[in-house]
Amino acid sequence: MNYQHAFHAGNFADVHKHTVLAGVLTYLRQKPAAFRAIDSHAGAGRYDLFASEAARSGEWRGGIERLWQQSRQGGLEPNISSILGPYLEAVSACNPEGGLRIYPGSPLIAEKLLRPQDRLIACEIEPRAAASLAGLLRGDRRAKALAIDGWTAISAYVPPKERRGLVLVDPPFEERADFARLCEVLTAAHRKWPTGIFMLWYPIKSREAPDALARRLQRLGLAKMLRSELFVGVPSTDAGLIGSGLVVVNPPFTLESDLRIALPALGRILALPGQRASQRVDWLSA
Repeated sequence: MNYQHAFHAGNFADVHKHTVLAGVLTYLRQKPAAFRAIDSHAGAGRYDLFASEAARSGEWRGGIERLWQQSRQGGLEPNISSILGPYLEAVSACNPEGGLRIYPGSPLIAEKLLRPQDRLIACEIEPRAAASLAGLLRGDRRAKALAIDGWTAISAYVPPKERRGLVLVDPPFEERADFARLCEVLTAAHRKWPTGIFMLWYPIKSREAPDALARRLQRLGLAKMLRSELFVGVPSTDAGLIGSGLVVVNPPFTLESDLRIALPALGRILALPGQRASQRVDWLSA
């Protein structure tokens, strides 16, 4: 595998994705019954923003750093702050001295939001990332790191015995076929666990691949699919990563309204210099 998330940790796409992840987990915590979170492509778990990879790309400075500063300076309106709160609290927990140096990946954000009765399965097959992840979660009886292919794990570990929870599918998209593969694994996993929450993340460089993905998902005929997209500039064939997309199957009933409040604020904070951010929140099926 060539993809290394250390170059991209904390960028605008992570802010979008992890805001939604923390919001869904916070919703699941409202009921006393246990839930399980399954992270199919978990990565290393934590990232040093001052290390060579993150420093070389600098993507986090246009992502979590801007949001962190806005939050610390009291620049977030109360309703927006309450929505972003669980995510920002998870980041703060990794930086107890008050500065911003460590960025938590999705498994660490999930772990921060687990209660004693909840469980996490975090899957990663790349050896170095898998070793880092295992070390981070070692000693926490609620969490388990598995060195397994994430595509295989999605269907293999559902339904969980808790019967409540979510599956985060966040592949590296090294291959264009990963867009089609999202639909394939969702079909198989949803058939086994129709009441589970599934979060599918995808990158946006131009409209072609995300729009094709939306059409494939619509053809599945699933009852509840909410799409959320955040653009920090204008998509084009040569713009690079310009947007972040999420499709949430069986979303919490509060998620749509929360996104309609939070995404415009994130767009204003994270827009590329000289460009105007935009957002989309709609239903692929309802």
